[in-house]
Amino acid sequence: MTLRERNLLTECTFRATRSGGKGGQHVNKVSSRMELTFDIAASQLLSDEEKLRLQEKLATKLTTEGILRLTEDSDRSQHENKERIGKKFYRLLEAALKPEKKRLKTKLPKAVKAKRLEEKAKRSEVKALRREKL
Repeated sequence: MTLRERNLLTECTFRATRSGGKGGQHVNKVSSRMELTFDIAASQLLSDEEKLRLQEKLATKLTTEGILRLTEDSDRSQHENKERIGKKFYRLLEAALKPEKKRLKTKLPKAVKAKRLEEKAKRSEVKALRREKL
């Protein structure tokens, strides 16, 4: 079951605040910035494993209480900002919960081994020549 199917936005708190930026007098009158807060630990739609993973991956974006706080004020429309912040929220969680790929060990190419041995032989020869001079 995907995050969107679980409808995690029902556990989020939305708040409209006054936004800065373009808009002139409009900005001073209308609360168009949207703020989303999500308490990871209190979520009933996430498993304990998912909660732990989110708290580790999103540690820099969490408050001291472990609450994820996102804001969106790119548009003059409160409705548009609410939609954008919802998409931003899901993208962030999906990226954090995506399993990391295991690194596959690669073999050292024969050419690299040969080159290393050749360099070693040259260095050895230079040192041997120095010894003979003394």
